[in-house]
Amino acid sequence: MLQLQHEAKGTAMAMKDKQINLALQGGGAHGAYTWGVLDRLLDEHWLHISAITGASAGALNGAALKAGLAVNPGVSGRRAARENLDALWSEVGAMSDNRMVRWMQSLMPMTKGLQRWTEMVSPAAWLDNLTRLISPYDYGPFYVNPLGPLLRELPYPHFATTEGPELFVSATNVRTGAIRVFTGEQASVDAVLASACLPTLFQAIEIADPVTGQVDAYWDGGFAGNPALYPLYKARFPRDIVIVAINPLVRCALPRTPVEISDRVNEISFNASLLSQLRAINFVKELFAENRLTDKAMKNVLVHMIIDDALMTDLTARSKLMPRPGMLDRMKAAGQAAADAFLTEHADKLNETDSFDLSQLFAGMIAR
Repeated sequence: MLQLQHEAKGTAMAMKDKQINLALQGGGAHGAYTWGVLDRLLDEHWLHISAITGASAGALNGAALKAGLAVNPGVSGRRAARENLDALWSEVGAMSDNRMVRWMQSLMPMTKGLQRWTEMVSPAAWLDNLTRLISPYDYGPFYVNPLGPLLRELPYPHFATTEGPELFVSATNVRTGAIRVFTGEQASVDAVLASACLPTLFQAIEIADPVTGQVDAYWDGGFAGNPALYPLYKARFPRDIVIVAINPLVRCALPRTPVEISDRVNEISFNASLLSQLRAINFVKELFAENRLTDKAMKNVLVHMIIDDALMTDLTARSKLMPRPGMLDRMKAAGQAAADAFLTEHADKLNETDSFDLSQLFAGMIAR
């Protein structure tokens, strides 16, 4: 990995300044992979982030990154962003180290015998089964969303600001099922909590529309946009969208067990919106290739993707809620290595051409 970093930094020394947008996918604790990717990208002073869009864990990462970079566009801002990301995932790691189980137990009193039994089985399996039986609304006055204090106590907590890269946070309107994207001062702590609100684990986040005053409830943004790419199509942003994907796009083995089937359904569900948006981008690219949009005010988006399918296919959906000990650090390291490889192989393509071939991704998906 050190050799990869040396090669990438050697490339960066001769690299002119480049602007990119980041699209950060959600996936619970698997978002530690994105932590590693961002940590590595922050090393490159020639690489400037214009906008960030994120859902769920991607929104958490995006908020931490944005708040740090809002401090200062230079070295101190990058250092602040890294401190924020480290603090965020340090707290997530502390929560996953059985604190989440103890939190759930505190909401649902149980006998000592039952407590001993839950300690003997997988915490992830126990939590997954418990959420099928108990609603987060059953906890009454004892309910608390543990992510709120985590966001408010970041070293640099101010991400609902116009300073720094623009931040877009996706959430799903429970009433309509439609996506809502929060930005600027509306990309608040509540908006990020809404984006990360798994409905089986957390109570919906209620947010008032600043124009109409209507209060709506919101769930995880991954249901409707994981993440939303369309805010990045605006003319003021660079053409390049670097997608940090943490849900496997392809899984070759046929799921056969109940857990494997459930995991694949989870992945397909949370990839559906991203694939739909990428299919639309691919269609526009085909029109550009045929010179059918040369006189149109249409943006030919350049797509890049940082993904480690080998790592992600080795994980289960349950580990999104309850990572194994040491998994967050391993995922951070994997994200750093993936970003390093991306910079080494594709840094020269940024602001010039795509490095991810959408036509290959969708080849064979259309019945002939």
